[in-house]
Parts: sequence; structure tokens; C-alpha cells
Amino acid sequence: MDWKIKYETHSDEEYSLGESSTTRNVLEMNNDHSVFQQNDLFPSAFPLMADIRRQGKLCDVVLKVDGQHFSAHKIVLAATIPYFNAMFMNDMVESRNKEIEIKCIDAMALESLVNFAYSGKVTLNKNNVQSIMIGASYLQLGKVRDACANYLLQRIHPQNALGFRQFADSLGCSALAESAERYIESYFHEVAQQEEFLNLTCAEIKTLLYKNELRVDSEEQVFEACMRWIKHEIKKRKEHLPELLSLVRLPLLSPLYITDRVRNEEQIRYSIQCRDLVDEALTFHLIPERRSLIQSFRVEPRVCDVQGHIYVVGGLNRLGDSVSTVEYYDPKSGKWHNAPPMSMMRSRLGVAVVKHKLYAFGGYNGKDSRLSSVEVYDAIKKEWNIVAPMICKRSALGATALGDLIYVCGGYDGVTSLNSVERYHPASNSWCSLAPMNKSRSAGAVIAFQGYIYVLGGHDGLSIFNSVERYNPATDTWTEAPPMLTKRCRLGVAMLGGKLYACGGYDGSSFLQTVEVFEPSANKWTYVAPMTAQRSRVALTSNMGKLWAVGGYDGISNLVTVEVYDPKYNEWRYAADMIAHEGGVGLGVISIPELSRS
Repeated sequence: MDWKIKYETHSDEEYSLGESSTTRNVLEMNNDHSVFQQNDLFPSAFPLMADIRRQGKLCDVVLKVDGQHFSAHKIVLAATIPYFNAMFMNDMVESRNKEIEIKCIDAMALESLVNFAYSGKVTLNKNNVQSIMIGASYLQLGKVRDACANYLLQRIHPQNALGFRQFADSLGCSALAESAERYIESYFHEVAQQEEFLNLTCAEIKTLLYKNELRVDSEEQVFEACMRWIKHEIKKRKEHLPELLSLVRLPLLSPLYITDRVRNEEQIRYSIQCRDLVDEALTFHLIPERRSLIQSFRVEPRVCDVQGHIYVVGGLNRLGDSVSTVEYYDPKSGKWHNAPPMSMMRSRLGVAVVKHKLYAFGGYNGKDSRLSSVEVYDAIKKEWNIVAPMICKRSALGATALGDLIYVCGGYDGVTSLNSVERYHPASNSWCSLAPMNKSRSAGAVIAFQGYIYVLGGHDGLSIFNSVERYNPATDTWTEAPPMLTKRCRLGVAMLGGKLYACGGYDGSSFLQTVEVFEPSANKWTYVAPMTAQRSRVALTSNMGKLWAVGGYDGISNLVTVEVYDPKYNEWRYAADMIAHEGGVGLGVISIPELSRS
């Protein structure tokens, strides 16, 4: 008897028997054929193969390293590890051997990576990550190698940055090597304090000292690093001093530092080549007219591409009241975050940053007092503390750090504009008075530049200035510098790419959006692209290779907006608005290893 089966298609239906939604198998049908797909086959098969391996069954290869043996299946190794795929699939001698000797990988790493072949998982920790990274590179497991590199990068520190770079170079891991290189450039001073730095070769030290991208507070830090390396093994290394000292940009040091510190180094005194370099630096300072004749990279400031969090401190709220509020901007995420507030309300304050600490000086409390008090924010501990007060109470003052010292200039004491200047020494928590400025200046801008303190613009209660004067710490004297093209008070100033930028402010009749730049080699100011908005009481800083203009007042209202200037394209663009401030803020950038990983 003949049987005939009728086939019916159900193209719009999917059948499953007992499967969960996450492991449901699929049956695809049409009039001609059907395809069954078991989605959990591969995830379940590899654990089963791992179990078979643990039982020692069906294994057809033994990997030997450091006296230890690891059984495995050639088909699994060939399917998951490129090195073994090349070995077993290209008829190499090892493909026919039952036992294979593995070199260049330690036993622990090989065991982890063979387990990875069966599970797709590997556990990294500080004790095994470098061995596993070496093994992954050798076995051509690119994704495992990259995971190791990311693990290391998250734990980079001044103590290990040079070692990480050398390790990455040895494995050809360019991503980790480049990241370590950028870290070393950003934290050169901290890296130079470590033992790894002292063990570098002369060629490696030369490469570092020559770099234009070193982010240092001053060239003093580069000189001190150079001498520290030389003195570590002075008998062997002193012959390299002239060559290394030529890479230190001595003309950028202050005259006082050159005469009291550099020239008094014994090894420098006894070297004609070193003395010639010192003489060149002193000539740069003593005879400014001849600066243009010195054709050398040593007179060019390093391109300090600061990368850190932009802290906004104090200022005003919508109603024009002083606030104690603090927030910071993370350029990497493009977002603002709240930070612990100061102990008191401050607007028109001065701000300076030394290492990972931000200092808030004086200001106006919004009621009836100009302040002499000072407090400091520790970005690691995330807390504020009161330190020694200034000698004079000041609002609308300027503050800046030069090396480890902080200078405050001018301001308003509630009665008159000030020409007085003070210097704060954080290590001793003490103040001293310095020579007064040539003019009384309130609402001027203050910045450290090329070893000097520059004060720009401001007013004396009667007139608004375009004048600029410069303080020489070596001689405790003030001299006139080239004036700005526009008179400005309540302006912002910052240094970027070895140039000074002045932006915004008020000229007595207009709220300004113009921006000008001072080029030291030309010794003059020129205009660049104006900001989008008019900004008086603007705060300006450099960060990530760009200028950041924060807040201000446009003649109608206090501003929450932020603009960013890119010198490559000579244009301004808006960034994210502040979330807790409006105008009149103090500003500082804090960049430390701990923050870069936060």
C-alpha cells in the first residue's frame, strides 16, 4: 500500500518545544526546504569541550613550558588562537608532534591563554597582566593583548609610566606606548622624581629633554631633572652634561635662578660649553634688543598642552549675589559636575593653582566686606582648608603661580584701587610684600609668562588702561611692556602655545568681545577672531590645546555660557553651559594623575 504525506507550510508561525526565550531554537520553512538553527549549541559546546579536556580525554597535543605540561585539542587551539592555526594548518613539523615545546611565554600565562581558548575568558590582575600580555602578543591574540593594555593604562602612574612605555614598545603595542608617552609628557615633573627616570639611558634622556610637548610649570623643572640624572652617576654621566644642558631652555629661566642656581652648579662652572650656554641665557635677559638675534629653539616656550578639569569658583548668581559654589568641567566627557563649596561667599576673587591644589584669594562677600582670607582646595582629598590671610584685603585682584610661589597683584580694598603686590609661599604658609606696580590696578589680569609676572589693563577708579607692566622676581622691579591694542578692565588672560591672549572686558563704554594675542618674538599685540558674545568679567584659561572663556557679563545679564577658541582654525565655538554659576567667577585648571583616571 502506498502512503502519501501531505506537507503544509506555516510561514507566519514559529514553533518551540520547551525552550526559553533566550535560547529558543529557530525553524525556518518554505515550500522547498527547512533550516533548523540551535542558538545555544556553540555556548554549550565549548564548556563541554573544556570539561572533556579536564578529564584528559580526546586530547591530541601536549604543550610544554618551564617543565609543565598542558593537554589540549588541536582543533580547539587552531580555531581560537591564530598562532596555533598557522602551526597546525600549514603542515609545520609541530603539527605532527604529540608534544610541542613553547618558548617566550611563562607557564602561568600559557595556562591562562589555553583556558581562554575554551572559555573566551581571562582574569587579569597586577601579578599576571604583563605575563599574559607577552603571551597574547606571542600567540597573536590581539583582543586579549588590548585588554591587558587597557588594564595597565588605567593604572599608569609617575612611578611606572616609563616602564609601561618601554614594555609596550617591546611588544609593538603602539596604543599603550603612545598613551604612556603622552602621560610622561603631561606629568614630566612627577615622572622625573622616580627611580625609573634615573635609570634611563643618555639617548632616552636626550629625547625627553628635547620634547616641545613637556608640560612643566617652568623650565626650572626641566633643569632640575637634567641635573638629577647627571648626579645619579656623576662620574659616568658628567661628560654628557654640555649636550643635555643645551636641550634645557635656559633663556626661559628667570635671571635670579640662572645666577643663583644654574651658574653655581660645580659641573657647569668647570665646563666652557656649559658656561657659554649660561652666558647666552643671561644675554637674553640683559640685552632684550638682541633677542631676535638668538636663533635657537632654546628661546621658544614649550607647547604645554595642559589637560585637566576646569574648576569654576565663587562668582555671582542670577540675582548678582556672591556665592561660595564650586563646579568643574571635564573636557573628556563634556559635562559639568558640582564640587565641595568654599567656606565663604566670594566674587571678584583671585585664583591660582599649584600642583593639585587650587587657592582662592580675597574677593567680595556680597555684603559689606572685601576679604583678605585665603582658602585652598585639595583635589585629591576633595576638601577646602583655610590658610594664612593676605596682608591686604582685596577684591577684583589678580593672582598667578610661578613655580611653587603665588603672586597677587592690585585689586580694590573698599576705598581705593591698589598697586601693592604680595607673594605667598605655600610650603611655609607665609606672605611677603614685594615692590608695588607702577599703576594702581583694579580688575586687571595677572599671569606668569616666561619667568615674569605680567599685569594687563584694569583701572584706577578714574581711567581704564591698555597698558601692561612686567615684574622681574630677580630684581624685584616693574617695567613697562608693550600695551594692548584695546584698553580693558575685567578682562581674561591666558597663555597658549608660548603666546599671551587677552579677551573681553570693558573699555568704559562697551562690553568687549574682541581678543588679541601677544607674540614675544615680534614683541607686539595683534587681533585674532573675536568671541561670539560680549564678555566683561570673563575668566579665561588654556586647556587641551585651546582657550576656554567662561561666564562674564554682556551688559544685560550674567552669563552661564562657555566658548572655546581653537588657534589652528582661529575660531570660537560654544561648549556646555555652567550648571551652578553666572559670571564673575574665578577659574583654575587642575591636572593630576588621580584625576585623569577618575
